[in-house]
Amino acid sequence: MRKFLLATGLFAALGIGVAQACTNFIITKGASTDGSAMVSYAADSHILYGALYKYNAPKKDYKPGDLVPIYEWDSGRYLGKILQVPHTYSTVGNMNDRQLVIAETTYGGRPELVDPDGGIDYGSLIYITLQRAATAREAIATIVELANTYGYASSGESFSIVDKNEAWIFEMIGKGSRIVNGENVNKGIVWVARRIPDGYISAHANHARITQFPLDDPENCLYAPDVISFAREMGYYEGPDEEFSFSDTYAPLYFGAMRGCESRVWAFFNEFASGMDAYLDYALGQNPDNRMPLWVKPDQKISPKEVFDAMRSHYEGTPMDMTTDIGAGGNVSPYRWRPMEFEWEGETYFNERATATQQTAFWFVAQTRADLPDPIGGVLWFGVDDAGTSALTPIYCGTTEVPWCLDVRNGDMLHYSDESSFWIFNRIAQFAYLRYDQVGAAVRQTADAWENEMLLAVQQFDERIMHNNYSERRIVREATEFSVSHADELFRKWVELDKYLLVKYMDGNVKVEEDGHFKSNGFDERIPVMPQFPGYSEKWKEAVVRDHGDVIRVPKAE
Repeated sequence: MRKFLLATGLFAALGIGVAQACTNFIITKGASTDGSAMVSYAADSHILYGALYKYNAPKKDYKPGDLVPIYEWDSGRYLGKILQVPHTYSTVGNMNDRQLVIAETTYGGRPELVDPDGGIDYGSLIYITLQRAATAREAIATIVELANTYGYASSGESFSIVDKNEAWIFEMIGKGSRIVNGENVNKGIVWVARRIPDGYISAHANHARITQFPLDDPENCLYAPDVISFAREMGYYEGPDEEFSFSDTYAPLYFGAMRGCESRVWAFFNEFASGMDAYLDYALGQNPDNRMPLWVKPDQKISPKEVFDAMRSHYEGTPMDMTTDIGAGGNVSPYRWRPMEFEWEGETYFNERATATQQTAFWFVAQTRADLPDPIGGVLWFGVDDAGTSALTPIYCGTTEVPWCLDVRNGDMLHYSDESSFWIFNRIAQFAYLRYDQVGAAVRQTADAWENEMLLAVQQFDERIMHNNYSERRIVREATEFSVSHADELFRKWVELDKYLLVKYMDGNVKVEEDGHFKSNGFDERIPVMPQFPGYSEKWKEAVVRDHGDVIRVPKAE
């Protein structure tokens, strides 16, 4: 029989105690309006700095015996060295120059399966694999080989792995530590990978989502040879092979996994596919037996901008809508500060965990496009900080440079930089959180305008490159100039936006504009006309009156 555990705690499902708590959406080629495959990612961490990583120049070669030092991505802890390969690909962010993309979400899973002596962590697996693999299938093989050779240092992990033609979900977990004659005989991972059918969409968000899987379909499903036998050995599973569920075995479901993690997947599916109301009780954490499918077919094909905006979800229009309860305050803010849980009069409650969240370090939507040359076929739409208050800028996968505003050396979580995109986006976000209905709306309007402009700019750039039949070297140079110049332009735009927002919305007021300029009082150009006083939401007024109305009530005139 299958073993199933339903617990009441929330912390483990939301990545408390690990640095990452992230969201991935996957759109296959046949499900997109432009024929691209897409994958989104939000690197949500309270301690991670938002920057664009760059590894290797194109076509870099190494000598036999060269070694690669491994530092744990979350903590910077040194784990050891591994052998380098003769040839590596160039990468930018989570994409390489062959249009391979790898994103992740941490689900944790059974804590006893973490190997304390593992030699490679999940973050290093991503960025090293991108340097060594050209396709999704090669990436799966590389991750397995690295983890089994050097030992896996992290907890349970889900990867989105997408190339020009295929999209996969890959889920893995370590096997813990069992020392025999000084060696860990359990070194390595158990895992399963499923190919998403073309025309469908999938998602994962901090909980393992692969349940039962086909045992005899290597074209669409790959798995560790001991994924079931190891579970039996550990006493996790006793049923027949064909009923084995990876998620239920290695990451038992509980309330927090549904309400804090699977609910984000549900919101994404619900945005694009009809019939998801049938799974609302599961997303609310009420019915663990009503599990959602691993993928769904959207009602209509999905555009890149729609994927951008899906990453900005705060459950708007659903029962979990974060803008509608009193927790949103007087300015309908869809944000709740940590910790995730709180207690009141002997009961435990929690704050919703939406896709868009304040602690995002960086986020992206990557596109792979098989009909274009590799250097411009892959586009990493990259942003820093919270998706709800930031904008994406296009970075071609063939770029050889990282703009200084996104460089990992430009500031960090403990040191402010006036030249850093991460810090200027955070400056604006902190203001937007206080008055989300006004300042947040202005920021979103600016982000939308920028992204629509860039979508057109990318289309025009692609057409120009293809029309002129440039050499690969020329394409790489042009793609680099395009990527860097637009990232710099966005940084400058946000610097000016920061000034504008402060002038317009200072002190809880809203200055009046006319013809694109602040309106003066008609006598002195330095003095504004009387500003607007927007006040607070009706929900907030009601709550204040109920709490303090006897003291602040204005008496009626006699």
